[in-house]
Amino acid sequence: SGKLACASARSADRLQAFGEQFGINSLYKDYREMFAREKPDLVHLNTPPNIRLEVLEAAESAGVSAVIMEKPLAIQGEDYLAIKEFCQGSKVKVAINHQLHFHPRRFELQKIVEDGNLGEMRFITAGCGMNLAFQGTHTLQAIGAFHPKGKPQRVFGQISGAGSETHRVDVCGTFPTMVVGNLEDTPQKHFAPGCAQAIIDFDDGVQALLQSGEIAPKVGREAINTHKYVTVYGSKGHVRWTMWSWEVLVDGKSQGGTHEYWDEDILGQARMTEAMLDWIGDDRAVHPLCFDRAHLDFNIILAIYMSGLQNRMVDLPVEPELNLINKMRAALS
Repeated sequence: SGKLACASARSADRLQAFGEQFGINSLYKDYREMFAREKPDLVHLNTPPNIRLEVLEAAESAGVSAVIMEKPLAIQGEDYLAIKEFCQGSKVKVAINHQLHFHPRRFELQKIVEDGNLGEMRFITAGCGMNLAFQGTHTLQAIGAFHPKGKPQRVFGQISGAGSETHRVDVCGTFPTMVVGNLEDTPQKHFAPGCAQAIIDFDDGVQALLQSGEIAPKVGREAINTHKYVTVYGSKGHVRWTMWSWEVLVDGKSQGGTHEYWDEDILGQARMTEAMLDWIGDDRAVHPLCFDRAHLDFNIILAIYMSGLQNRMVDLPVEPELNLINKMRAALS
């Protein structure tokens, strides 16, 4: 097991508060200095998307073994290709922070599907209340986690919404107000259309419906970030996970219940981190959220953007067009 050893942040107040909360004495405003002096084995990278590549490059230069990078791994084609080139040519092991994969309840449901209890898989629906940059990669990862053997073949997408929105968000049981910029600029830099819908075709005939933003079903609580869900349908029944509930129906027998997302999330984050430490110690223990798998999900997001702009189906994987954010701003404003 690992030990939380050091931290770095540009904000002195936030850095000090984080250190006090978690009992960390080794605090740095310069992450490069932290890498050089502390020589961490594993780094959790939680920055706006536009500076993640430079931190990855610094971690590689400092000999850091592994990085868990906050989602989304990129915003559009240019940074996607740059980060892909780095990750495929570097020694540092990179995974994306899609900790929902390791939430205890969702992990149980994934195992039910993996064991074939639903029979022949038929259809998957998944959605999230926020845009594709904020929550869409979580949703795509959920589709892949329940259907890991399926190979996405093509996608048809629709997109709308360039302007910013103001919403309440649930942050560990507190409810601050947040400006979601969508295609407008905000400090988070999570540029994406406010609303998206897509049908994904897999090579085995399974289809998945992805819904993001206002069009997605409201399956959570009042806050905009509480509506992530996935439902998997098979010939014998279905399983359904939301941030607050679960359901299994197999051969006419139904069971289900509720859970608290934040209680599940603490365990999910810990198990995700432990799996990364396992991968550091054993090259064969490849992390299920590793970059080689995660970049395929983001490739689908880029294809959704292209499909929405061009009004056509797009084959996968796609060679992304450049300047997609500005193209969507022009088309959707």
